[in-house]
Amino acid sequence: MAEKIPIVVGQSRRYDIDRIKEFCDQAAVHLKFGERLHGAAVLLKPNLISSRASKLACSDARFVRGVAEWFTDQGARLAIGDSPSFGSAAQVMKKMGLAAELEGLEIKVVEFKTPKEHQLTHGVKVGIAEEALGCDLLVNLPRIKAHSQMYVTIAVKNLFGIVCGMRKAMCHMKNGLSHRKFGDLMLDLTTVLPSSVTLVDGIEVMSRRGPINGELLELGCLCAGNDPVAVDTLLLSLLELDSRKCPIWRAAAAREFSGARLEAIACLGLAPEDFRGSGFRAPSFLNPVPFNPFRFLRSSLRRAMAAASG
Repeated sequence: MAEKIPIVVGQSRRYDIDRIKEFCDQAAVHLKFGERLHGAAVLLKPNLISSRASKLACSDARFVRGVAEWFTDQGARLAIGDSPSFGSAAQVMKKMGLAAELEGLEIKVVEFKTPKEHQLTHGVKVGIAEEALGCDLLVNLPRIKAHSQMYVTIAVKNLFGIVCGMRKAMCHMKNGLSHRKFGDLMLDLTTVLPSSVTLVDGIEVMSRRGPINGELLELGCLCAGNDPVAVDTLLLSLLELDSRKCPIWRAAAAREFSGARLEAIACLGLAPEDFRGSGFRAPSFLNPVPFNPFRFLRSSLRRAMAAASG
């Protein structure tokens, strides 16, 4: 009988750094990522979607601070990076208060700007940031949000940020002919990662609409796992959502990823039932994956102007 995939679930009603660090302790024991961290190169990969977005659209600075403190306590060499839709990682971190929150910690900000071409399914080629692949441990830090195109964005979708800059928009334009095909592309990103762990911020989440403009919902959930597909599967259940409406989950089930089967997951700590009746909502209808061409051109100009302004 195959060993079940461990997923750790906890609770925190507010962004208490000590509680977040306690959860990291708990997750490290069950997921065994706390071993050999002293001197290891650890990259934190938050959600820094855009400097133009609301704070709810990006990773919460207090959550990232708690995680960063925990890894610092273990003696890790820390870096933090992402490839935002608009602006640089440094610009988004400053706008969202994350740079100020991390003051006093030895942590290097890296920009995902060195693409290395990878061929994925359907003949798709994407430029994945070498900066994201050259670490000993990648710590995926998604925030639970509703998503207008992909139903929800959690662990797997947050990894889209390792695709460099405008190449993300090109993926939408060239390879987003169907939600299923785009779901496959998201799944392929999980196969090129270095050693990784996902720590999910479900304390204050974005409900109903997203990933930019949605409603605040106080869920009070923390979640961790080594398998991002299994993390998504468990949280879809916890949020009482229909997994079949999620293109990434459907693609994972069709490809028989073990993490897509709820019965293959061992839930440690709290259970999904402990969060029943949370009121989280995802979009009833999903928008097409490809961007409107005019929106794409406008976005390209904005990125060029942001890069020029430093």
